[in-house]
Formats: sequence, structure tokens, C-alpha cells
Amino acid sequence: MKSVLLIGLGRFGRHIAMKLSELKHQTLAIDNDEERVEQVLPYVTSAQIGDCTNPTFISSLGVRDFDVCIVAIGDDFQSSLEVTSLLKENGAKKVVSRASRDIQEKFLLRNGADEVVYPEKQLASWLAIRFTSDHILDYIELDEKHGIFEVSTPKEWVGKTVQQVDVRKKYNLNIMGFKDYTGKMNLSVSPDMVLSESMTIMVLGAIESVHKCFKI
Repeated sequence: MKSVLLIGLGRFGRHIAMKLSELKHQTLAIDNDEERVEQVLPYVTSAQIGDCTNPTFISSLGVRDFDVCIVAIGDDFQSSLEVTSLLKENGAKKVVSRASRDIQEKFLLRNGADEVVYPEKQLASWLAIRFTSDHILDYIELDEKHGIFEVSTPKEWVGKTVQQVDVRKKYNLNIMGFKDYTGKMNLSVSPDMVLSESMTIMVLGAIESVHKCFKI
């Protein structure tokens, strides 16, 4: 269980709060809008109405006691920048800030953010890859060139073993596991495991190699 300070409760921040609740983390949520604060109350440990660009207010939160501080402000970059800087000045262990443009990412990193998330860009990449392929069902980007893919079993692989398809040698891809039709994950991969049409395959590797292997 982690302690999280979440600042900014728009749609993005609210979804973060809901997921943190699902994962059983302790979350203090902050926004200057009373209605937004009330909407996340069922999902957080506590919530406050406040202006996080105010140095006195930030210092009252004890930010150094949180495992991570998330700045989810999306409609006011100046405020996001100020809050990011104030958090770091007050001893925050880890600050993760939201950007909506490339230039914002650079400024946030310069002003104290340990990591920057760019949800629009990340979602655009996911959509482009996911919905232009007949095989890819899900996709997690690891960096600009690599990812983890959940793919359906190509028809020509059905009935063959992992060793026979040999994607590691042919495409430098690693099969990490399988998911059956019920959604149950199996991470025990053996060379003699037979591939079936009802399973999906978890593949790790370069995006370019995945494109070649699955003819995307």
C-alpha cells in the first residue's frame, strides 16, 4: 500500500483516484473546485479544497510523507508548473506530472518533475497500433521502440508448439505468457506448449519486429 497525494480532480484525476482506490492505496485528493472534490470522496482516503499554487497551503500538506505526488492538472499549465516546483521544494519524494504537449514535458522536468505522463500522446499511440491490426488486442509501450503486446494466435500457428514457431530466433521476440478464453493468465512458457485458437499470446519485443512477425 502506498500513500499518494493527488492534485487536480478533472476527468483524468478522477480516473486516477478510482484506480488508486481499486488498488487499495491511501490517497489525499486536492482540488480548488468543491464539486470535483465531492465527486471523488467515495474513492479516496481524504480530500481537501485548496489552491496548491499557494506555498503556505502546500507546506501544510506534509508532502514529504507521501510516497508519490501526482499533479493531474490538465487545463492550466502555469498552475501545473508551479505546483510541481512547490512540491519538490517541500521535499516530495517523487513527483509525477501531466503534460499535454511536448514542450510542457520539458518544462515540467526542468521544474522538479521526476516523471511526466502524456496521456493524449500515449493513448494516440495505443489507438494507432491497436486498431490498425487484426492480431493486436492490447499494447503497453515500454519506450519508443519496445512494448508488450497481447496478440491473437495466427491461424498458421494453431496446433504448433512454441518451439516450432520460434519467434525468438526469427524475430527476436519473447513469448512471456498466455491468456485463455476465460482471461486466466499463464506465465509458464515451455517450448513444447501447443498453441490454440482460443488463447492469446503475450509478446515482448521491438515494435518493428512485432509488425514484421504479425504482418501488421
